[in-house]
Amino acid sequence: MRQPISAAGKPLAALVLAMALVALALAALGANPAATFAALAGGAFGNWLAFTDTLVKATPLVFTGLAISTAFSGALWNIGAEGQLLAGALAATACGIHLAPMPRLAAITVVLAAGAAAGAAAGGLCGWLRARFAVSEVISTIMLNFTALQMLSWAVHGPLMEPSRAYPVSRLLPASAWMYRFFPPSRLNAGMLLALALAPLCYVLLFRTNFGFQLRALGKNPRAAAFYGIAVARTSVIAMALSGALAGLGGAVQVSAVSHRLFERFSPGWGYEAIAVALVARLNPIAIVPSALFFGALDNGAQAVQRAQGVSPVLVQAAQGLVIFVLLAFDTPVLAVRRRRTISTAAEPAEHADA
Repeated sequence: MRQPISAAGKPLAALVLAMALVALALAALGANPAATFAALAGGAFGNWLAFTDTLVKATPLVFTGLAISTAFSGALWNIGAEGQLLAGALAATACGIHLAPMPRLAAITVVLAAGAAAGAAAGGLCGWLRARFAVSEVISTIMLNFTALQMLSWAVHGPLMEPSRAYPVSRLLPASAWMYRFFPPSRLNAGMLLALALAPLCYVLLFRTNFGFQLRALGKNPRAAAFYGIAVARTSVIAMALSGALAGLGGAVQVSAVSHRLFERFSPGWGYEAIAVALVARLNPIAIVPSALFFGALDNGAQAVQRAQGVSPVLVQAAQGLVIFVLLAFDTPVLAVRRRRTISTAAEPAEHADA
């Protein structure tokens, strides 16, 4: 008897099917699928520096993935992790460039706190607009993405611009505000450890605390949650603020640990890619770590694929989209009904035999 795909197996099945579809597309275009996937794996994990760069690219996806998971668990459609990350990076830079006299640990703490606070303010504002005026958080978070992007552009062309005024980048953060790095010349840093620590903490928050229960109840049925006394408005605002804080913290870590300055196109779209990361992880904070690593490997290996096989890096974006498309297809009511019918049909002969 065929069994339905389990909830835990759906992401893996979606990845396998999406890769199979990508392989068919590659073959249709005249490329060698096996060689392309080998180049992708080599670019992501082929040597020590490639592996560490994959971890670097996965780190902001962990922070923003946790942000998306927290909000989506309460049916709060936070599409603004990108803007919240940029707001966090902007606040971290604005504070960090003035922290040269401070001890290193204190300066890093201030930078990270500034980033988390800015992200929380952006996310909390959208939560408050929803709770107070019934403004769709989808609209407000998307609009704030553009607001944060324009504010960042203004800052690196204006008050935060480097002293020579030759390039649209911010001043370099003082060394006292740089997060610790390990095993140079790799870019392994303490921000990765912070991301790993936050994943189980977010899991405990969502599945082992009263607030997490209320948030998930709100996500399942807002009317029932309100009927049983859950403060829907307050829970929504807190959840959106917490989601924004996680994304803003990711932006601060990227500034403090990796780039050490702010510039235009600071984010290649981590906040949007995080939606895919969180959905593949089924909103499970623990599963977000391997999911982010997978997407980080795709991002890091894309350039190697282009160099070795002449395949456009856009293929990686197509693969990401296919993963989400297949994953959503597994959850459609039509497929669910068909799977139930398959199970019941397979069970009928056994029932007649017993009779």
